[in-house]
Amino acid sequence: MIEIILLLLAIPAGLLVSWMARDELTDGRKWFKGLIILFLILSLFLLITGKRAEALASGFIVIMAGMGLIAGRNKADS
Repeated sequence: MIEIILLLLAIPAGLLVSWMARDELTDGRKWFKGLIILFLILSLFLLITGKRAEALASGFIVIMAGMGLIAGRNKADS
């Protein structure tokens, strides 16, 4: 249960990143997409190998970068 709560904290962290680094998000959109793909693969690999804490940390990065990318796109388009 605590793991889910910690993963949900990635949502406000991603929104904070998108608010603080708005201009970097427009220029580095491809890097955020690459970060999401890389850490998603890493997270799945770590889950398979049984390293749960590291997999949760990778999942946090995936959620945070994804939220930053989504929120940054909405602000950049308007």
